[in-house]
Amino acid sequence: MPVPYIRHATLDDEETLGRLDRDTWSTRHAVQPRPQPPYEPFYNDRFGPRDHLVAELDGAVVGYIRLGFPTPLACNSHVRQIQGLVVAEEARGAGVARALLRAAQDEARRQGARRITLRVLGHNTAARKLYESEGFAVEGVLPEEFFLDGEYVDDVCMGRSLR
Repeated sequence: MPVPYIRHATLDDEETLGRLDRDTWSTRHAVQPRPQPPYEPFYNDRFGPRDHLVAELDGAVVGYIRLGFPTPLACNSHVRQIQGLVVAEEARGAGVARALLRAAQDEARRQGARRITLRVLGHNTAARKLYESEGFAVEGVLPEEFFLDGEYVDDVCMGRSLR
């Protein structure tokens, strides 16, 4: 099985990442409504190529991870937050998500971060197990924070030290 190649995103990746985002949309991980045409640009004022790492298998982009700041506060600038992790259906089980997660932690360290956090929906068991296996711990739960597909879903806050 090929090993995922992880690199920083470029402007040229925008269309591919937008399509990947739409193709993988699910209430398993998304709290926004399903995207409808005309589609918003993938990159925007808040997130650009610099905030994304992409995964390739055999030269094809099959996933991305978005790394940002949890708040705009200077006193919180030592923390990075994973604000999106997507893997194409056909690439699942190939270690892409784990490779992206590890690369994001390395990038956060490179940027001088001391901690990394994320939020995951309570019913996304596979993602929660992956994060736990990579050293993330539950740091809080917002019970029934979202109403998705007729069910109330917890918002689980996870984090870990990068030291």
